[in-house]
Amino acid sequence: MKKDIILAGVGGQGILSIATVIGEAALTNGLHIKQAEVHGMSQRGGDVQSNLRLSSDPISSDLIPTGGVDIIISLEPMEALRYIGSLSKEGWIVTSTIPFINIPNYPDTEEVIKHIKAIPNNVMLDVETLAKNAGAPAQASNMVLLGAAVPMLGIEYEAIKEAVRKIFSRKGEEIVNSNLAALEAGYQYSLESTK
Repeated sequence: MKKDIILAGVGGQGILSIATVIGEAALTNGLHIKQAEVHGMSQRGGDVQSNLRLSSDPISSDLIPTGGVDIIISLEPMEALRYIGSLSKEGWIVTSTIPFINIPNYPDTEEVIKHIKAIPNNVMLDVETLAKNAGAPAQASNMVLLGAAVPMLGIEYEAIKEAVRKIFSRKGEEIVNSNLAALEAGYQYSLESTK
């Protein structure tokens, strides 16, 4: 098993939490993991990107070769588009459709979505609405996105759920349950949209 993942978004959206949950689930399942430096996290609203590599065999480098990305998981559609050139031919894009407009010349959202839809393997979802409908706060939108990416990860859904429980347990049962509800909402959406 090998998965090379780019996590992308904007500072403050919860990209690091997604990486932490995936990493925890991967280690619990005996996988090797490498993660590259995350950029932009010191500035809220700045772009954040991380390479996350999972494998059943040892991994030498934490950087993913160009054209070798299996999944782009992005909380922001323009950030997903930024890394589209790194995607393998069979790769997936799992992205929020809600733009985080933090620059004056942000491109037309419909154009961004059109370019992402041109990739055959894509799951695009309104993570904020799905979180709200699941009874979770907007801060759990990142878990909706993670849930949508689970079918492509090669890690069992139950292992991801256990990792969410472990990572968020120090914040209390209510936070754990809202994150699990958000995760489930994204997971079910992805299963339905990729049938």
